[in-house]
Amino acid sequence: MPRRLATLLAVLAALMIAVPLAGARPAPAERASAGTITLAFQGPLTGAQSANGKDQLRGVKLAVREINAAGGVMGMQLRLISGNDKADADLGAAVAEAVAAKDPYAVVGPYNSSVGLESLPVYAQAGVIPMRMTSLDETSKYGATVQPMNSQISPVEIAWMKQNQAGKVSILWDPSAYTKGMADRMYRALDKMGVLVTKIEIDPAATDYTAVVRQALTNNPDTVYVSTYYPQGALIAKALKAEADAGNDARCFMGLANQEQAFITDAGVAAASRCTFSGAPTPTQFANAKAKAYVKSYTKAYGAAPGTWGIFTYDSVYVLAAAIEKGGAIDADATRQALFATRNLQGATGPITIAKGTGNRTNVPVAILTVSRKGTFVLEDLVT
Repeated sequence: MPRRLATLLAVLAALMIAVPLAGARPAPAERASAGTITLAFQGPLTGAQSANGKDQLRGVKLAVREINAAGGVMGMQLRLISGNDKADADLGAAVAEAVAAKDPYAVVGPYNSSVGLESLPVYAQAGVIPMRMTSLDETSKYGATVQPMNSQISPVEIAWMKQNQAGKVSILWDPSAYTKGMADRMYRALDKMGVLVTKIEIDPAATDYTAVVRQALTNNPDTVYVSTYYPQGALIAKALKAEADAGNDARCFMGLANQEQAFITDAGVAAASRCTFSGAPTPTQFANAKAKAYVKSYTKAYGAAPGTWGIFTYDSVYVLAAAIEKGGAIDADATRQALFATRNLQGATGPITIAKGTGNRTNVPVAILTVSRKGTFVLEDLVT
């Protein structure tokens, strides 16, 4: 049996999804049956990045609960289904096909750009509207997003390098689509600035990065730029601290995909607090009433403080609901048109405007953060 077919069948069985028999897919209006609109979520609900995925799903659930309690969308209740891609690009298409078989009107996710490159074309082909959480510019043509893209994040990181007079930099990078793209952008910018740069690819499956960190420090760089996701970044931060304790020190800069409370937990406060991060404000750092309400509701519902990205999926559901209402019908074309016409919609992450040409948010909150001795992210600078 071909690997792709075997993977798809395994995912379908795990999700207990019955694939429709051959024939035309239901029209958007037909998908909103029995007074409900089906909304999907896709993300890494298990595996190394599950902390991010679970936080994002919780954000979606809170928004759905609130919207339904307020009367729903177009008088219809939202119904939520989910798909677990484990942050594995090899599962991206199969998970999307399994989710799309349930005929959702829209999907929030996926999160990982490498997964999105596989999943988003499937949703587009199925007529499902994505509210993507990917940050790779190459995913811009699929649906809309409320979170930063790599072309919006990279200038903030490069500005930090200039302000801190980086003269020699080692880049550690994960070959995943987003993290590789960010490393490439940083390399080109530093090279243009005349900075001596070394690039070293890491193995994302490794459990110890001592050797690769020592390799990165060989040329005595003043800064090590780490473009990975948080599970790998936390291990690298620990290795960097161990080398610093031995007298082989360099500044540590962690790219946005490392911003997650689990990073601090896994690395330890002592190692995490040595690093500067690009990212977004944490939910408690958004100074508006919606964000405060979100934090209160999240904490009450889940007995834990919210993570970084659930507040963005929360806003994604509200932006989508507003677009459906503005479109005036359960009609995908009308919803897309209204979605791309979103202007200054007040979300928990601040005012949201969507660019018509790309579906990207124009006024994204991108931040430079550090970690306090108490083990929390501290906002050093915010660029919108």
